[in-house]
Amino acid sequence: MMDDLTEMIESNPDPRELKRAVAVQMFLSGMKHREIQGILSVSSGFISKWTHLYALGGTTCLKLGYRGSWGYLTAEQRSAVISWIQTKQYWHLPEWQAHLEDEYQVVFKSKQSYYDLFTEAGLSWKKSQKRNPKADPELVKKKGRTNAMVGGSASQD
Repeated sequence: MMDDLTEMIESNPDPRELKRAVAVQMFLSGMKHREIQGILSVSSGFISKWTHLYALGGTTCLKLGYRGSWGYLTAEQRSAVISWIQTKQYWHLPEWQAHLEDEYQVVFKSKQSYYDLFTEAGLSWKKSQKRNPKADPELVKKKGRTNAMVGGSASQD
C-alpha cells in the first residue's frame, strides 16, 4: 500500500503535496505524531487529516485541488509585450493599459500585474513621493530656524 506513496514522493511533486505524502508515509511506518511534528514542522491535525484522506482515496487525495488560473496573456503575447515595453523610454500607465486592451483585449484586475510585467522587462517601476514619509515636521522647522540664524546676521543690542 505504501508503494504508491513512495512513487508519489519520488516523482517530485509540489512541496505541499510532498509534505503531505511524507507525513502519511512516516505515520504509516510507525512513527508517532510527536516525532513527525518535530521533523516536518506540521501539526498533529495535519498528520491526521492527510492520513485519513489517504486511507479514503489514496495519493490522489493528497494532491492539490487548486491549480491556479490561466494567465491573460499567452507566452508569445507576454514576450511581445515585454519587448514593446523595453522600446519605450517613458511610461504612462493609462497608455500602457490602453495598448494591452487594444492589442490583446486584456485588462488586469490589479495594477500589480502591470508592475510584474515591468519588472520582467528589467525595468524599475517606482512612484515618486511629494515628501519624505520619514520626515519629522518638528525637526524640519528647527533645522529651518537654525539655518536662518546661521546664514543671517543675528545682532543683539
